[in-house]
Amino acid sequence: MSNPSSSASELFGYVAEFGSATDLYHAAEKVRDAGFRRWDVHTPYPVHGMDHAMGLGKSWLSAIVLCGGITGSLTALVLQFFTQVALYPTVVQDKPTNLFTIPAFFPVTFELTILLSAFATVLGLFAIIMLPRWNHPLFNSPLFSKFSNDGFLLVIEARDPKFKKEKTKELLADIGAGKIEEVNY
Repeated sequence: MSNPSSSASELFGYVAEFGSATDLYHAAEKVRDAGFRRWDVHTPYPVHGMDHAMGLGKSWLSAIVLCGGITGSLTALVLQFFTQVALYPTVVQDKPTNLFTIPAFFPVTFELTILLSAFATVLGLFAIIMLPRWNHPLFNSPLFSKFSNDGFLLVIEARDPKFKKEKTKELLADIGAGKIEEVNY
């Protein structure tokens, strides 16, 4: 039988507050250079260049959307061509029932491409950011509630391979964190 208090005291990570977006930007560069992988920044507004400071690459979302669009296009073309040319040829105003009728298929193809691209965007985004998640340990942090108003926060998770409780806290203090808070699950 597991002890409920032991799981409640398991460390999620550290939340560190910085005075400005510039301070957070430079702190992000230092955390990136220290080799951390499981960390994030939270600001009340987008900070230009933060992706570069964090060492983030291009998102996979565009590839997922492209696959959704290609699937929509191919599905529309195959269904229309198969039904209108092969299965039940429909002759309208003496137009041919072969590959030359493809311009007539463009409106439906366009619409299905957009529809499946939109579905791929939503589902891909949910998968990438791991939603739905009903609760997150950061929601219990009093310091974290400031990020949407006037806080510039950096969060390093304990599951990061480079995370060492004392050394990580020292790193955050060395790079200029004003307040450092432990967050438990």
